[in-house]
Amino acid sequence: KQLQKDLEEVKELLTKATRKRVRDVLMTEKHKLELEIKNQPPPKPKDVTEEEKSLGGYTVKINNYGWDQSDKFVKIYISLNGVQKLPSENVQVNFTERSFDLLVKNLNGKNYTMTFNNLMKPISVEGSSRKIKTDMVLVMCRKKREEKWDCLTQVEKESKEKEKASYDTSDPSEGLMNLLKKMYAEGDDEIKRTINKAWVESREKQFKGDIPMDI
Repeated sequence: KQLQKDLEEVKELLTKATRKRVRDVLMTEKHKLELEIKNQPPPKPKDVTEEEKSLGGYTVKINNYGWDQSDKFVKIYISLNGVQKLPSENVQVNFTERSFDLLVKNLNGKNYTMTFNNLMKPISVEGSSRKIKTDMVLVMCRKKREEKWDCLTQVEKESKEKEKASYDTSDPSEGLMNLLKKMYAEGDDEIKRTINKAWVESREKQFKGDIPMDI
């Protein structure tokens, strides 16, 4: 999770970087993070609890999903291969005004769960439902008010506001500088050489009057 957050931050900074050397450094770090994430070992299967035994097989927590919205609904898309072959009663969704949880039982010998708490805005329990499609479960949350949701949950909203505040500094290069310092401190020899080279060349240009910013 931490590597993924670092990657997202580097991508965000890439959209703001204008100097070629800074972008080169950020691209190097982006490729490095993507490689680390790709090479991570798969998580170890957790111990089977009594509840899981009663359901039969392992219970897997679903983390990947997509979402969209219309004026009336927030739609959450969960990919599950072969889910359309299950009996309808094996796919259960329980709604409250600010949450829902999904349970898919006995899909290829496993059970799958997903829980969303603290939804961004209230939903109508009676108007919400789920649909089973080919290799996908679609959860339809009926909005109580027909208004746009900026995020799916309150936690996502707070996280975005926190990230926005960290970039909102009086010095627009401060966010980049902080990342470069972090990359230098934690990076390998290749990263350090790249950053050093960019810094030395930028200093030389500054002394020549080419650029005003000290990076």
